[in-house]
Parts: sequence; structure tokens; C-alpha cells
Amino acid sequence: MSHLEERLEHDLTEIRDQIADLGSKAEQAMDGALRALHTADDNLAFTTILSDLPINRQMRKIDRMCHSFIAVHLPSAGHLRLISSVIRANIILERIGDYAVTIARESVQLGDIPEGHMSVELKSISDDSMSVLSESISAFNTGNAERARETKALAQRVEHDMDGIYAELLDSCEESGAGCSRHTLIYLIIFSQLKRVSDQAKNLAEETIFVETGETKAPKVYQILFLDQDSSCLAPMAQLIARKIYPDIGEYMHAGVKAAGELDRNMMSFMRERGFDLSGVLPAPLNSSREALSEYHVVVGLNQQVQDAVDKVPFRTSALNWQHLEVPSGDDREGWEDLYKNIALQIRELLTLLRGPENL
Repeated sequence: MSHLEERLEHDLTEIRDQIADLGSKAEQAMDGALRALHTADDNLAFTTILSDLPINRQMRKIDRMCHSFIAVHLPSAGHLRLISSVIRANIILERIGDYAVTIARESVQLGDIPEGHMSVELKSISDDSMSVLSESISAFNTGNAERARETKALAQRVEHDMDGIYAELLDSCEESGAGCSRHTLIYLIIFSQLKRVSDQAKNLAEETIFVETGETKAPKVYQILFLDQDSSCLAPMAQLIARKIYPDIGEYMHAGVKAAGELDRNMMSFMRERGFDLSGVLPAPLNSSREALSEYHVVVGLNQQVQDAVDKVPFRTSALNWQHLEVPSGDDREGWEDLYKNIALQIRELLTLLRGPENL
């Protein structure tokens, strides 16, 4: 091995050791913050807060080391993938330290040991978030892509569980009649930080997969529901247009506040003339339960206010309302063409917002 190769391996090993140590510090910070929360240990909380300073210093040190490595060794292929991922992992771990600080500060503000049902939920989500974090750090340090894939699946489960907790906390605010209590607001902040820990751990797992396989994160497939009054015309028309033009960007469904007995025959005739296959397309009633709606990233109301059709829009679901869509009477070909173009344009604008113009 040449001197330059020895220097490269030495510098790589040092960077690996530093990022592993930073991961350990971030994990310890989260563990300390959560123990402080569950035991109302203010001393531990403040120690955790101050321990973020070494994390920040080490993050800056690793950043300098990575950029120096690039300047000195001009890495390519696997080495370049590793260094670029270490730079991103460095930021991820520093942010996790920040989340630990926020949880520690909120535990001091809480002042008491969590009790009752919320204590159980906090313990469950805390344990799951720590498990995701620990697994993702271990997978990154050992270069275990398969373990990283399993960690991503666990992080998605935490995210799903979190939706129900957010809804429960917000419902309790409304039921009290006096708005959110101080404790409820603190719990909302703590749960949001735990969700971010899980999200960042998932990002770290994706970096592991990239380093070891070269695979990049797959583009997100969006779940989109088109909603109208009776599911006979506008919503199924939008679903058909989106499925045909942008099949790989989203999974599209349609529903009506109340389902009609059949599809609008003039709409069917126009769409068939344009080459659309309407087999299996029928009016569908809206399932307005929170559990059902939470499966969608976006619910689009066509001449129908989404907020009027559902009791509550779920925490992670966005509602858009496309108004003033003129439905032609009869077989007005020009009117149907205008409606088609209007809907297609708004679908394009939505998907451009979600995925970016370069990915359409």
C-alpha cells in the first residue's frame, strides 16, 4: 500500500470513528432527556441541555474533516458516497441532539412525572423512537443495509402511531371547552420532537443504504383523494386524468359526499372518446373517518369544500378546494374540453408542487 493510500485509509478511519462517537453522544442525549422526562429529574435535564455543546463542537469538527478529506484525496465512487453521507449524517445527529435539548427543557417545564394514559403513550413512543435511533446508528456504523431497511419500516410504524396520539391530544383540548391545558401543549411539543427523532433516524437509515448499495431514496408516491358532491362526474374525471397522465407519481381515488346511482353519462361519453377506460369506475361514497382520511396525503374538493364534508382533516393530511369548475349541460363538446383542460392543469400544478417540475 502506498503512502497516499495509507493516508487515505487513516483519514477515513478517523472520520468513521468521529461520526460513530457523535452517534453515541446523540443517543446518550436522547436517553438522558427521556429519563429526565419520565422521572422529573431536573438535574439530568439540565445536564442533557449543556451536553449539547460538545455535540455541536464535534459536528463542526467532522464537517471540517470531511471537506479536508475531499480537498486532499479527491475521492470517487465508494469513498465519495461515504463522505457525502457522513456529511449528511453529521447534520442528522446534531439535530437529534437539538431535539433532546427541547425534550429536556419541556420536562423541566412539565415539573411532574407524566401520569395516567399519557404516561403510557409517552413511554411507548419513547421506547420506539429510541429503538429506531439506536438501530439506525448501529446500521450506519456497521454498514448494514438490510438492518437499515428494517429500521425504516419501524420508523414508519412510529409515524402511524403518532397520528393517533396527535388526534387524541387535540380532541382532549376541544372536549375540555377551555382549550389546551399547559400540560397538553407540553406533551404536543414532546411528541413532535420524538416524531422528528424517528424521521431523522429513518433518514440516517437511508444514508446507510446509499453508502452500501448506491441506491438513492425512492421518489414518494402520494395518496390523493378527489372529492365532489356525488362522485358522478368531477371526482372520477379527475381520478381518470391523474391516473393516465401521472401514473407513477400518485395513487388516486375518488369519492362523493353522497354517492350517486351512476356516473354522468355525458362525462362517460366524452372520456371514452378521449380514449379512457371507464371499466370498474363507479360512484363511491366518502369514508369520512379520521383513520380512512389519514391514509391520504391530499384530499382535493372539486366544487366541494373538504372541510364541510368531514368533521376534521387529519393531522398529516392536506385539504385543497378547487372551485368554479363548470360542468357542461348535455354533450357540449367544447364545454367538456374546457373542463378537462381546467382539471388537468390544476392536477399538474398540484403534482408540480408535490414532486417538482423536473419529476413530472
